[in-house]
Amino acid sequence: MDEQARPAQVPAVGNDYWSQSRRPLASLFFAAPLLVIYELGLICLGPNAPRNGADDWLRQTLNLLGFNAYFLLPILTVGILVGWHHVLRQPWRVSRKVFYGMTGECFILAVSLWLFWDVLYRFLLPAVVHTVGLSIGNFLGTIISYLGAGIYEELLFRLILLNLGIGVLAWMRAGSRASVIGGIVLTSLLFSAAHYVGPCGDEFGWRTFFFRFLAGVLFAILFRYRGFGIAVGTHAFYNVLVGLSTRA
Repeated sequence: MDEQARPAQVPAVGNDYWSQSRRPLASLFFAAPLLVIYELGLICLGPNAPRNGADDWLRQTLNLLGFNAYFLLPILTVGILVGWHHVLRQPWRVSRKVFYGMTGECFILAVSLWLFWDVLYRFLLPAVVHTVGLSIGNFLGTIISYLGAGIYEELLFRLILLNLGIGVLAWMRAGSRASVIGGIVLTSLLFSAAHYVGPCGDEFGWRTFFFRFLAGVLFAILFRYRGFGIAVGTHAFYNVLVGLSTRA
């Protein structure tokens, strides 16, 4: 057979957990329950439910482009991951054990980040006081919003902007390593700054800005080297831990 006529071979993917958990299909199956809970939670809580900022910005962008269907954003999120997996031409199956491992890995990473936050604020930044005393309705709405942050902030700042930033820097001939580092730093700065934008944004403080920048760096590294699903799960689990700790 002529060499050019041979079909392209499917890229090999390792059978170990670290390789399998990075795949877009694993990320899709892992993040899908969080996406469903978030979207259904908003519907159940009604029009006054607190919507995640990244979710709101992405929907506004779609509306400006003339696409205002309510479920378009979650459909696009799923479509991006399916398309990404299709381009990689990897098998359309994931072992159930991989999801157990991803859950455990995300929980350990989230607890570690939460403990770092707690130590930082308890011993180094004592001036910051947590907000307590949320009602049940507001608490549930806040937790649902936190799940949305895990999905849509990772979609916006990591899957879209980080890849875009690395691509632009590479196009500017910054070099492979410099492009990755530059993309991580720039998107982490944007990620941190976004928490102080809009009527629902927090009051700006250099302490919280610096911590959120560090968290953004962590999520970017996780996305880059552990996959979208691990970044989403760690982000969502961490947010929920923060919500539970401020409720206590």
